[in-house]
Amino acid sequence: MQAFASLADIERLELTGREEVAPHRSPYALIRAAAHRFAEREAFTFLPDAALDTPPRRITYRTFLAGVHRAANLFRAMGVGPGDTVALLAPNTPEAHMVLWGAQLAGRVCPINYLLQPGHIASLLRASNARLLVALGPSDELAVWPVAEQVRALHPLPLLQIRAGEMLAEGVPVLQELLAQQSETLGFEPDLDPDRVVALFHTGGTTGAPKLAQHTQGNEAHTAWFAHAFYDMDERAVEINGFPLFHVAGAFVYGLALLAIGARQVLPTLSGMRNTAFVRAYWRFCEREQVTHLACVPTVLATLLGVPLDADVRSVRAAYTGGSPLPAELAQRFEAATGIAVRNILGMTECAGLVSIEPLRGPRTPGSAGLRLPYTEVHAVRWRDGSARLHERCAAGETGVLVLRGPHVSPGYTDASRDAGMFESGWIVSGDLGHLDEAGRVHVTGRAKDVIIRGSHNIDPGLVEDAFLAHPAVALCAVVAEPDAYAGELPVAFVTLKPGADVDAQALLAAVAPTVYERPACPRRVVVLDALPMTAIGKVFKPDLRLRAIEIKLRELLAETAPDRRAQVRASEQGGRQRAEVVLEGAGDEALAERLRASLAAIAVEVVLRFG
Repeated sequence: MQAFASLADIERLELTGREEVAPHRSPYALIRAAAHRFAEREAFTFLPDAALDTPPRRITYRTFLAGVHRAANLFRAMGVGPGDTVALLAPNTPEAHMVLWGAQLAGRVCPINYLLQPGHIASLLRASNARLLVALGPSDELAVWPVAEQVRALHPLPLLQIRAGEMLAEGVPVLQELLAQQSETLGFEPDLDPDRVVALFHTGGTTGAPKLAQHTQGNEAHTAWFAHAFYDMDERAVEINGFPLFHVAGAFVYGLALLAIGARQVLPTLSGMRNTAFVRAYWRFCEREQVTHLACVPTVLATLLGVPLDADVRSVRAAYTGGSPLPAELAQRFEAATGIAVRNILGMTECAGLVSIEPLRGPRTPGSAGLRLPYTEVHAVRWRDGSARLHERCAAGETGVLVLRGPHVSPGYTDASRDAGMFESGWIVSGDLGHLDEAGRVHVTGRAKDVIIRGSHNIDPGLVEDAFLAHPAVALCAVVAEPDAYAGELPVAFVTLKPGADVDAQALLAAVAPTVYERPACPRRVVVLDALPMTAIGKVFKPDLRLRAIEIKLRELLAETAPDRRAQVRASEQGGRQRAEVVLEGAGDEALAERLRASLAAIAVEVVLRFG
């Protein structure tokens, strides 16, 4: 398959039948084919720590395929069948990959975020019909094991530990020892039906009822096989993959996509890009391992700009980034500082990780998330009355909500009642606001649910964020809604500053306000923070900021109404509904309580008021 540079290349490929272009329609078939072609090539280079003089573990494709077979045989021997799930609570390591792909052969896999609360992980185990839990064993670097023990106490089931070093938990079987007892030849005939559900991926935030997206073998194989033509990779490519496997980026976008073509992944220690010592040595590892591609999110690009470029990185051809919109100014600064091309990706859990990719052989277009995958459709459609109008397609350049369909689209959530609004008539309604340009490039400008409605005026927060990111002092920016008695919602900007920058919130707002794309979109206030709340992959977590905006607004109203009373304010969200608890110090005062209720009732947030 030739590398893509434009939509015309994709359309030319589509003149050939998909079965001919992509004959392997399961992850296992892709991995097996690559292992047969490139048996002695490295699949993984695992860095045990961040010291350049520590020898890495190097796993060939021959060894890796045998490990996948051993894992599948082990899980079948432990009673895992097609309807059963192996839950995985571990970082991105070679053994975790063996579990991930071996479990899909034996039954299903459910990789889980080990940063979640134990109670939420236990609920995911129940929802996924987990028969077995595989977790990283005791480790000084990454404390997954204490979480696994708490989870097992809440939801008892067989538990295996992945040896992470010298420490072991007593009385718990060790995965590596069990794998060594299994045959490296697959002991059963695998069901490679492309429509068979083989994975369950958690999505939808970190609280609330479990929400698991189903993946079929065909879903995962489709995104993995076509990605390399955008990346311009072959088996000689080397990529740093610091993403966790519970996220589709680590598993598919930057994981299976390389395994499918016989390329190599550098896995940077148990804690990935959270390992600050590794980040400080990042460029020297790139030189040592002759890395060709970087797997990033925008916050990683920003972090790497602060790391001295103290190595020869001429082997690095591209930095691919996704997870959140790519600020054009950040991309320009990274390219200017490193000489490495930046390209953008749009992905979703519900379509095995990929919607569109900017081809490396094409130009970087500010604001673009690239071109759709082959044999898929992506359109912008009108958004009205809280829903996507699938048959009302937007013209080129016209903003709507992005929808997609194709072989990568999930059959839905395990709880079908959660499908409404996301899976509609064979389409995924992404919830992303954006448009397609004349060249077919996908542009994302925000989230439909993130739209700030000021009166009857819709404000796209992404465009406001761009104005702040253009300021020389701003490192990161996130714009969210603040409740308002008159307008309903007003934009508020949360920012972090670049190292050494010194500007206060009012001065920053005064400087940026004239550049915001329209007057109603100008933020009510700017809040400067040391750091923005982040997800496990470094994506700004806006729900936390929305709650913080509520708290700031309530404190402001309380200061106006009850200036002599100290108050504690805590906002929360449950089931999509925001509420706040206000506790005023001192004895109860019914007259004051009435004035406060009148003041707080004007904003669209449920407030519980107490004295104490």
